[in-house]
Amino acid sequence: MLAPGMLKQVVSVTAQSKASSCFKLLSLPLLSPSPCRIPADASFHSTSFSEAEPPRVLITGGLGQLGIGLANLLRKRFGKDNVILSDIKKPSDHVFHSGPFVYADVLDYKSLRELVVNHRISWLFHYGALLSAVGEANVSLARDVNITGLHNILDVAAEHNVRLFVPSTIGAFGPTSPRNPAPDLCIQRPRTIYGVSKVHAELMGEYYYYRYGLDFRCLRYPGIISADSQPGGGTTDYAVEIFHAAAKNGTFECNLKASTRLPMMYISDCLRATLEVMEVPAECLSMRTYNISAMSFTPEELAQALRKHVPDFQITYRVDPLRQAIAESWPMNLDDSNARKDWGWKQDFDLPELVATMLNFHGASTRIAQAN
Repeated sequence: MLAPGMLKQVVSVTAQSKASSCFKLLSLPLLSPSPCRIPADASFHSTSFSEAEPPRVLITGGLGQLGIGLANLLRKRFGKDNVILSDIKKPSDHVFHSGPFVYADVLDYKSLRELVVNHRISWLFHYGALLSAVGEANVSLARDVNITGLHNILDVAAEHNVRLFVPSTIGAFGPTSPRNPAPDLCIQRPRTIYGVSKVHAELMGEYYYYRYGLDFRCLRYPGIISADSQPGGGTTDYAVEIFHAAAKNGTFECNLKASTRLPMMYISDCLRATLEVMEVPAECLSMRTYNISAMSFTPEELAQALRKHVPDFQITYRVDPLRQAIAESWPMNLDDSNARKDWGWKQDFDLPELVATMLNFHGASTRIAQAN
C-alpha cells in the first residue's frame, strides 16, 4: 500500500523545448489506498539515461508488425544487448540470432515481474494485442489479451519505476467522433473490442500517471504500412496487401470501398515517432496520449499512385461489411498539431515516397514490366 506522503503535489514548471514551451505534471496526492500490486517502498519518477547508461528495454508482443522493426531501431540506438524482444510465439532464426529474445505471456503477471526485475528493465514497449478484425472474431480472447494483459503491464511498470509506452490507434475513435480531422481530445465511443481496449489503455495510463506517477506515454497510430512484414489482421491492412499483390501478379481485390479515406503512415516514420516520444523530456509533454499522422488516402487514390509506376496495375472491390463498418467509424484524418508543437513531430514519407519505397522493396515494377 502506498503512503499518501509518497506522491507529490501538482507542480508546474516552464521550460524551453525545440518546438514549444513545456510544462511538467507530477502525480496528485493519494486519497485512498491503491488497489494494485505496488509495494509501500516504491518510488516514482521519470526514468532518465545517458549515453554511458542507456535504458534497458523490453518489448512485449514483439513478433508483430511493429515489434521487430522497433527492436532493430532501438538496438542501433542503445546497443543490441540492451533491447529484449518477447512474445509467446517462436521467433524465426533471423530474429532469434539478431538479439536477446525471451518468452513472455502478458497474462502471466509473475513472469512479467521476474523479467523486469532480472533484466533491470527501465523502458517497456507493450505491443501485445489483438487487432481490430481479429479481435471481433474472438472477443473473449481480445478482452483477455488487450485489457487483462494491459493491467498486468501497468502494475509491473508502476511497481518497478519503468517508463511505459502503449500504442493506441485510430480505432480508439468511433462514429460519433469528429472524422476530418479527429483532434487529440474529443468524444471516443468505438464499436470494436479493439477500440474499446485502446480507449481503456489511454485512460488507465493517464490514471496511473496522476495516481502513481507512472511515466506513461502513448501515440495514436494511423494505419501502418510496412514492406517487410505480413498483415496482422487490421482493417487498414489492405494498404500493405496491395503491394504484395502488385509484386505477385499486378492485380488486387480490395475489401473496402474505393472511396474509404483513412490516415496512414510508413513504418519508419511510426518507429521514429515512437522513439522520439520516449526520449523527449517529460516536462515537454502536455498530455499522455498524442495523435500522429503522415498522410491520408483512399484505396482508389493508392491504386492511382501505384499506376504511375505500374501502368497495368488493376484493382477490383469486394467489400467486407465488417471491415467497411469499422473503417467508416474511424477518422479520415488525424489532427497531430500537439505532437508537432510539443516535441517537434514531422513525417518523412508522403504518398509518393511511400509507393516508391514499397515498390522498390518488392521489385514490383521491374517484375511486372518483364512479365508484360
